[in-house]
Amino acid sequence: MQKTALFKKGHVSFSDTGKGRVVVLLHGFLGSHKIWQNTISNLSKSYRVIAIDLPGHGDTECFGYVHTVELMAKCVKAVMDSLRLKKYVIVGHSMGGYAGLAFAELFPDNLRGLCLFHSTAYEDSPDKKRDRTRSIKVVKANHKIFTTEVIKNLFASKNIKYLKDEIVFAQKIASSVSKQSIIASLEGMKDRPNRDIILGMVNYPVMMVIGELDNVLPYQQLLEQAELIKQKHILYLEYDGHMGFLESPMVCNKHLRKFLRACYL
Repeated sequence: MQKTALFKKGHVSFSDTGKGRVVVLLHGFLGSHKIWQNTISNLSKSYRVIAIDLPGHGDTECFGYVHTVELMAKCVKAVMDSLRLKKYVIVGHSMGGYAGLAFAELFPDNLRGLCLFHSTAYEDSPDKKRDRTRSIKVVKANHKIFTTEVIKNLFASKNIKYLKDEIVFAQKIASSVSKQSIIASLEGMKDRPNRDIILGMVNYPVMMVIGELDNVLPYQQLLEQAELIKQKHILYLEYDGHMGFLESPMVCNKHLRKFLRACYL
């Protein structure tokens, strides 16, 4: 069911599906809650699944010139408070993982677990920051071409010919994100801090989903981070890129369920 919550004199859109213990799904850059439709369908048979449109994405409003990951985390908290929910697991894809880590820092008492789904606790490298600055210039010139190319790059190169429907699906969602919202998200991701210390501090389970063929995040770097986690759950997808839940949905759903059971022991 589609719902809204108040946040900063605006509205945040989200879906609320199923009953039971709660899992929160946070999409990545240029996504929306709809990108999770297969995951929602699977998990909602056993859990209450809250899938949130982050600022400037889906049906959630744009909240200014920069969407920091801390702003995203506060947006998530506003939704969960509106539902009067106190404890939950957050599953964050890419940018959604950055928001999840910010949430873990700002609101540690609310988490039962955290999944970094093709995401990283490290800040952007100097080269990556420059790439985001260049991307902002491209977006200002033609954001439609930018979104089309970005989405294609998220899939493993060798999977593109097999996953045409999934790519079109993701590109359709991305095409609805406005130029201002794209820039606000790029600015926010560029300025986020390093949060790897959180991985070593928290006592609840933390899952990392890692794609060997990820064009965005080097798998070696993610495996290195995983060593910091006390209660670690690793899903290593040797044939996938940055979109495991679309590239290997059955495998991802199976391992997410195993992770959620560990979080709610």
